[in-house]
Amino acid sequence: MKIDNKIIGNNHIFVIAEIGNNHNGDVNAAIELIDIAKDAGVDCVKFQMRNMQEVYTNRSLKKDGQDLGTEYILDLLERFELSNSQHKKIVQYCQSKDITYLCTPWDIKSVDILESLNLPAFKVASADLTNIPLLDRLLLTKKPLIISTGMSTENEIIMTTNHLKSSNSEFALLHCNSTYPAPFHDINLNWLSRLKIIHPMVGYSGHERGTSVSLAAVALGAKIIERHITLDRRMEGPDHAASLEKKELTHLLEGIRELEAALGTTNERHLSQGEMINRENLSKSIVANCHLNEGTIIKKEHLKIRSPGQGLSAQYYHQLLGKKINRDIKEEDFFYKSDINGVTFKPKAYSFNRPWGIPVRFHDFEYYNSIIKPDIFEFHLSYTDMNLNINDFFKGPYPNQFVVHAPELFSKGRLMDLASLDEKYRVYSIEETQRVIDLTKKMKKFFVNCEKPMIVANIGGFTMDEILSQKDKNKCYKMFSKSLIELDLDGVELIPQTMAPFPWHFGGQRFQNLFVYAEESKYWCKKLNLRLCFDISHSKLMCNYFKKRFF
Repeated sequence: MKIDNKIIGNNHIFVIAEIGNNHNGDVNAAIELIDIAKDAGVDCVKFQMRNMQEVYTNRSLKKDGQDLGTEYILDLLERFELSNSQHKKIVQYCQSKDITYLCTPWDIKSVDILESLNLPAFKVASADLTNIPLLDRLLLTKKPLIISTGMSTENEIIMTTNHLKSSNSEFALLHCNSTYPAPFHDINLNWLSRLKIIHPMVGYSGHERGTSVSLAAVALGAKIIERHITLDRRMEGPDHAASLEKKELTHLLEGIRELEAALGTTNERHLSQGEMINRENLSKSIVANCHLNEGTIIKKEHLKIRSPGQGLSAQYYHQLLGKKINRDIKEEDFFYKSDINGVTFKPKAYSFNRPWGIPVRFHDFEYYNSIIKPDIFEFHLSYTDMNLNINDFFKGPYPNQFVVHAPELFSKGRLMDLASLDEKYRVYSIEETQRVIDLTKKMKKFFVNCEKPMIVANIGGFTMDEILSQKDKNKCYKMFSKSLIELDLDGVELIPQTMAPFPWHFGGQRFQNLFVYAEESKYWCKKLNLRLCFDISHSKLMCNYFKKRFF
């Protein structure tokens, strides 16, 4: 279902802030409520329009004392109803704020007026689910309909649904309890599943106190959420008590968008990036319990189960038993699926039309150097590598170029942050980065053709809960500039890398702020006289997230 270029479905919950008559007849109050709704992040605001002579009997309009309840409602409506020109003014204001305006017409003449305002869809009140003449007029507009089902029996809902389907109309049904406020024990939220059988596009129009039930409706499959909003729940009028104030509305939207991201799909389960990281770090692999020569038949005593999960899963334990291995395996080396199916993979002579290289660690550098000959080795350091004696790993001299990738995590889980606004933390990062620089200088004597090795670094600027403002980002860039001056970079070149909006640290649940945006990165590299490491993967992720063209 599409309303105002917004697709309502699995990936987006359409949120309606029902202003209704909660402006109490004051256009300025209506505008204030629109601003609150826009700031909270709702998709649209909704109003109501009535031609009183078309909605009520003449006897009711005379207020002759026959029905006290109707008299009370009529008194409020006559004082609070907006004029047609006021609705037009509100439509224009919504357009200026880029927020969708919807309205509930309570009669056919109101539909005619609203059609002149070019609404993208219509909302039908619970009271008019059974009003076939009104629905027929709305069907002529060929616009999507959102229909509340409060006050109606299941049979009435089915009858109206069949009528709408026979006209090939596009519509949604909102589960609703039309009491203001609705008692929790009367809401019967589980009925959403039954409503989905009647018609698959469903939502929830809530009149209860608080936000919990509305959030639960999203979890149960509601694709549209409608809630009344007010400037003050104590104001005069029937709907205020069942409405959300600014703080609650913001809380609701935050929860809906979180649920929207968390609900996912019913497709085959796939591991998230964070799970893949933790799977490697925490899960178990089958490793050799002792040195095994090629041709050995695997027995239980040859195997043990250990972390990390970088090799063959322990789930394949019984399949591995009895297999003849076609390679020598050192103690605590990993087994792989190739040890079960007999397939072997061996390096070959690689050749590319530009300089190329591979990432290595100190402990596996000599192995890779003996079997392939890349132009460049990138030493991706961990904080524990900083304490190793490099003479134990290098023989040299080597003709290759080398690059060092600075650790992103130092001891005790502390992230490198040369741009930190916390001076103590920034000084700590400088000290640790200087250790990386000094280690890189020591490595130069083994790589005789590398005059000024590059150190690729993620220079910091993380936040835990939200993206930094531009003002605070500029402060961080300036702190990074200060750190550059305080580092002894003689003989090496520090190169920041382009970053993704959500780095891998802690499963991608941090925000990255610096060297993410292209123009901003370009500006600061020029200002600080730096070259930039273009991380293609990171920058593609940035483009995906911000919907920018990668090329």
